[in-house]
Amino acid sequence: MPVTPSPIHGAADIIDFIGQRFESAPAHARIASLVPSLTETLVDLGLDAQLVARTGFCIHPAAAVRAIPKVGGTKDVNFARLRDLAPTHVLVNVDENTRETVAQLQEFVPHVVVTHPQQPADNLALFDLLGALFSATAGVQERAQGLHDEFGNTLRAIRARSWPLRRVLYVIWREPWMTVARDTYIARTLAQVGWRTLPDVAGGDGLRCAGATRYPVFDWDAPWLHDVDLVLLASEPFRFGAAHVEVTRALLETRGLKAAVRLIDGEWASWYGSRALRSLPRLAQCAAALLRP
Repeated sequence: MPVTPSPIHGAADIIDFIGQRFESAPAHARIASLVPSLTETLVDLGLDAQLVARTGFCIHPAAAVRAIPKVGGTKDVNFARLRDLAPTHVLVNVDENTRETVAQLQEFVPHVVVTHPQQPADNLALFDLLGALFSATAGVQERAQGLHDEFGNTLRAIRARSWPLRRVLYVIWREPWMTVARDTYIARTLAQVGWRTLPDVAGGDGLRCAGATRYPVFDWDAPWLHDVDLVLLASEPFRFGAAHVEVTRALLETRGLKAAVRLIDGEWASWYGSRALRSLPRLAQCAAALLRP
């Protein structure tokens, strides 16, 4: 997704996912976030007054983001509108934004920061990155350390529990039907509660492979579906609902497949940053509830 990094010589040790080095941003930095998870995290760090732009998918926290101008979507950015808002820093993500978007941003934005959490533990480094990058704003570094410590404790508590293995199909889209590769953030989040995704495929780090590899299309006649014991229909990016549960059950039954089908809040598995502090315990509660007879 991102273009070749251009390190800042002599910059402090603040390094993004692709190795770009940054100096600590001034307290008057103008920040644009093109990633919903990052927008919410920036607000939780106390940076909402410096957020000058967001996407239409940046919906949390509702009260705070309402006042922040929208600049299109994650993959169809309104560059003219964003240029008028004159951000000094734009935050992007490998999965959410395209290589072409980053290249266009670098034409007029001084600092384009690339992120890519690939597993829950990567949130710790994300909090550290944002805390250091915006440390000139009072209280940000302290809040980032608080998020780091709290999430570390949450993750350790969940990993300390014994989770029986369940083989799951996590569905993110229909027509075509799409799922997730096992090395995505979503799959690795589900693995924290013993849910191992199928099919057993890797999608790569997202830098040298297409999104279709990380989020593959499947059909209901695939032989590996016989090994699935739980189908999870996510609420995003496609908004699966009760009617889709019945459709999915019918697809399974006509093929003699016995997997259970459940709806799941997509934010529990796919949102990172500060949202993970709230969503990972909810995912654990859901997994525990499904274990009860």
